Amino acid sequence: MSKAVKLMELDAIRAEFAGVQNMVVLEVGKLDCAADSNLRAMMRKKKIKIRRVKNSMARKVFAEHGLGAKADSPFFTGTTMYAWSTVADSAVSELARAFDTEINGPKTAPTYKNKLSVKGAFAEGQPVSFEIAKKMPTRTEAIGHVLNLILSPASRIAGQILAPGATLASQIKTISEKETAPAGA
Repeated sequence: MSKAVKLMELDAIRAEFAGVQNMVVLEVGKLDCAADSNLRAMMRKKKIKIRRVKNSMARKVFAEHGLGAKADSPFFTGTTMYAWSTVADSAVSELARAFDTEINGPKTAPTYKNKLSVKGAFAEGQPVSFEIAKKMPTRTEAIGHVLNLILSPASRIAGQILAPGATLASQIKTISEKETAPAGA
């Protein structure tokens, strides 16, 4: 490949990965054409883009974009494919869960078994394992968790303040019901 062609391809990769901070890294050495096409079609429906990139070029572009993978990272060995969401502000966990569902699904697992493996993921530009990426909360889940942590002490205090009054009211009601009961009962 001539230097001019390499530079054009490098520019195209730079433009394509501009702003991408969350992605899944796949090893696709033994993936056949049909399985590759099916994977791309399923991911396209989920608004996930997949790109096979030469490792030396990916290493260079990722370093320029500030992704935290080292040059000797296992992300840059073998036949590697990168997948990222085209939806703005999507979390790496959504992406990882989509791939986990597709790769390990009951209908598709035999297709990808021993042909496709997940090397890991990038979460906010930092390399993480795939298992950690699947467990990370989405932005909405994280906000919900924080709100729950903020509101739970107030809820507990309100419950503790109201509990004695509720207990007293219950006891008074029980006593009043006993007094109104007929004497012969």
